[in-house]
Amino acid sequence: MYKTVAEAADFVKKLAPLVAASQPEVLLAVPYTAIRSARDAAQGSKVQIGAQNMNDAREGAFTGEISASMLLDAGAQFVVLGHSERRHIFGESNQFINRKVKRALKEGLRVILCVGESSQEREADQTEEVLRKQLEESLSGIEEKQRLIVAYEPVWAIGTGRSASAEIAQQTHFFLRSLLGEEVWMLYGGSVKPDNVAEFLSQPDIDGVLVGGASLDPESFAKIVQQG
Repeated sequence: MYKTVAEAADFVKKLAPLVAASQPEVLLAVPYTAIRSARDAAQGSKVQIGAQNMNDAREGAFTGEISASMLLDAGAQFVVLGHSERRHIFGESNQFINRKVKRALKEGLRVILCVGESSQEREADQTEEVLRKQLEESLSGIEEKQRLIVAYEPVWAIGTGRSASAEIAQQTHFFLRSLLGEEVWMLYGGSVKPDNVAEFLSQPDIDGVLVGGASLDPESFAKIVQQG
C-alpha cells in the first residue's frame, strides 16, 4: 500500500531508463488506483504493470472489490494472487485463491501465485507439506501453466530483514519444481536486496525474484534488475 497516482507515474518514469538495457522481464504490481497512470508512464518501455490482488467474481454485489475485467480495463497485464499478507492478514483460503487464479487466467491475465510457510511451520519441519497443499489446492483444476508464475515467499523472511540462505531457497525451489515441472517460472521472495540478489539468481531452480521493500526506490530496484 504505497504510491499515489502521481508517485507511481513518477516512479515508472525514473525506473524505465535505468532498466532499459537489462535482460529480465520487469513487472510492477501497483495499487489499483495507480494502474492507469503507471501503465501510461510505462508505454514504450520494458516495464509491465499489474495488480496486487483481485476478486474471483466476474461482477456483482461485492462492495469495494475489483474484478479481473476492471484490472484489464485499467491497463493491468498481470495480477499477484495468494500473497502471504492476503492469506494471513485477510484470511484468504487456498480455495478462494484457486477461484481467483481460474478467473484471472480465463480473463487473460498472467498470474503470479505466491506460496510460503510460516516460521512455526518451518521449525516443525512442515515446509514441504504446507507448500504441497498450497499448490495443489490453489491450482486445483488448472491445466494451463503458460501464463502462470509461482513465487516462493517464506513468511518468516518477509519484511523482517531475514532472508533464507540461497541454499535453503534452492532446496525449496527444487521441491516446488518437482511438483510444477519445467514450464513454470519460479521466483524467490523474502527480503531480497541489491546486495543479496545475485546469490539467489545463481541457483539453478530460481528464475527470478519477487521484491518488496527494496522495490520502493527506483534506483534500488534497478540495481536488482540489472543483476538478473
